[in-house]
Amino acid sequence: MPQPSRVELYAAIRRDSRAGLSGREIERKHGVGRRTVNAALTSAWPAPRKQYPRRGSKLDPFKPAIDAMLRTDLDAPRKQQHTIKRIYTRLIDEHAMTGIAYQTVRDYVADRKPQIRIEAGRGPSAVFVPQTHRPGAEAEVDFGEVAVRLRGELVTVYMFAFRMSFSGKSIHRVFASGGQEAFLEGHVHAFNVLGGVPFGKVRYDNLKAAVSRVLGFSRYRQESDRWCAFRSHA
Repeated sequence: MPQPSRVELYAAIRRDSRAGLSGREIERKHGVGRRTVNAALTSAWPAPRKQYPRRGSKLDPFKPAIDAMLRTDLDAPRKQQHTIKRIYTRLIDEHAMTGIAYQTVRDYVADRKPQIRIEAGRGPSAVFVPQTHRPGAEAEVDFGEVAVRLRGELVTVYMFAFRMSFSGKSIHRVFASGGQEAFLEGHVHAFNVLGGVPFGKVRYDNLKAAVSRVLGFSRYRQESDRWCAFRSHA
């Protein structure tokens, strides 16, 4: 059973007091001390917990040195910039740092490095690339497995999703098979519902139904023959 909140505890103590229970009886019933009972009878709202000052980190004396190294890296060639290991070694050799774990230094550098770039005007606080789409120009396609409960049994089916980028209008169709026939039929269904084909482009991932294989690590794709033939009708 979850423990009552401080406010709920105070309310219960005040109710018991009004019902005629003595202070000792209330203490035994709720497992609290006299100070808590007195506080609850004085105010229905608990006093805020005392805020203790934040404990300092053992790394605090060395943070200025780390910041200085990171600022130096802003103008250094990439291969000459400090690695975490190099920073850690320099703190030990040049600043007599002891008793601080490598992970502590790594976590601080991970948080502080982007902040220093922002402070130096070298990077935005948040990277945002706006997207603009013309009406009827672009669409996105996804095709993959989904689990549905059919007649009380969990079954894996395949959902085709076609979404217009400008309006967000989406057409979905579920198939029992994940084969290329279902993939192509999903397009036909979407085009019939929309009454046409996007005049710009349709974006795909490396969908197995459309791509026979991906060559190497490049973005070049060798498309299946049936997909190429289907696409030629657009």
